[in-house]
Amino acid sequence: MNKRLMARTAARQGAGWAAASAALLLSLATASAQQRDAVADYPSKNVQVIVAAPPGGGIDTVARIFADRLQKKFGRSFIVENRAGVGGSLATGVVANAEPDGYTLLAAGPAPLTTNFQMYKSLNYDPSSLQPLAILTRMPNVLAVRANLPLNSVKEIVAYAKANPGKLTYGSQGVGTSPHLTAELFAHTAGIEITHVPYRGTAPAVNDLVGGNIDMLFFQIDTVLELHQSKSVKILAVTTESRVPALPDVPTLDEAGVANIRSHAWNLFAVPAKTPPAIVTKLNQAINELLTEPEMVATLQKRNMQPVGGTIEDASRYLKDEREMWRHIIQSAGIKAN
Repeated sequence: MNKRLMARTAARQGAGWAAASAALLLSLATASAQQRDAVADYPSKNVQVIVAAPPGGGIDTVARIFADRLQKKFGRSFIVENRAGVGGSLATGVVANAEPDGYTLLAAGPAPLTTNFQMYKSLNYDPSSLQPLAILTRMPNVLAVRANLPLNSVKEIVAYAKANPGKLTYGSQGVGTSPHLTAELFAHTAGIEITHVPYRGTAPAVNDLVGGNIDMLFFQIDTVLELHQSKSVKILAVTTESRVPALPDVPTLDEAGVANIRSHAWNLFAVPAKTPPAIVTKLNQAINELLTEPEMVATLQKRNMQPVGGTIEDASRYLKDEREMWRHIIQSAGIKAN
C-alpha cells in the first residue's frame, strides 16, 4: 500500500514538474518573441536625447541636427533635453542608469567618457556602463586671443609667457574639458605657465574673451570663426596636422613652432551598455546613413564639422585612443576636478 501511494505521489510530482517546465519554456518563448517584436518595431515611441552640455554650444548643435534627421527617418520624435553640469557627468549618469531599451540616448563631447573618470574622485556612473553608437563629427580646435592683446603670433605668446609666468590667462568650459586639456598640453609642450579660468559653458568663456577679461582660449573653430572674421578676436593657430580651408592663412601649431599637438572637438551618441545589440546596430546604421546624405554633409561642413561615423567597434577604439592620449597630460599636470 505504501509503495503504491509513493508511486502515485511521485507520478503527480513528475506531472507537476513537467507542467511547470512547460510553463517556464512558454514564458521564456513569449518573452523572447516580445523582445524580438520590440527590436523590430524600434522605435515605437519617442526617444529622449540627453545633451551633456548647455544649449547653444557645439555638442548641443550637433545633437539637434542629428535628432531632427533621426526624427524624420524613423517617424518618431527625438526630444532633446540639456542637462549640463559636472563636466558632462550629470547627463551621462542619467543615461547610464536609464532603462537599456534604446529610448534614452546620450549626446556628449570627449570629457564624460574619456577624461572625467581620470580626474574626479567619484562619479555617478562607470564609463563601461555606456555603449558608444558612433562618433558623429570632429572639428578642429583653434587658439584664439582677445583682439587687443599685443601679441600676434604663437612665438610671441610663448616668449611673453616665459618672461611672465602665469600672467596670461585662458578660458575653458570647465576643468577637464577639451579646451582645458588642450591648453595644458600646449603649455606643457611649450614649456610655459598660463593661468586657467574655468567657466560654466562655452558662451560665458567666449564672451569674456571678446570683452577682454581673459587673454586666450582653445576652442572649436565654429565657436570663434565669425568673431575672428569680424576682428572681435584673433585666431593665431589651428591644432590639426594641416591648415583648415576656412582659415587658409592661419598656421598650424607645428608651423608656429609648437609641434605635435593634435586636438579636435568631437561628439558622439551613446546608450546604456545593456541595450539590445540589434537596437544598437539599428541606430548605428541609421547614423551612418545620415552621414552619407549630401544635405547632411553640407550642413555639417558649413559649420566646419567633419562627418565621422563608422562601426560600433570604431567608436570604441576611438574612445580608447582618446583616453590614452590625455592620460599623460592629466597626470603630469596633476589635474583634479571637484
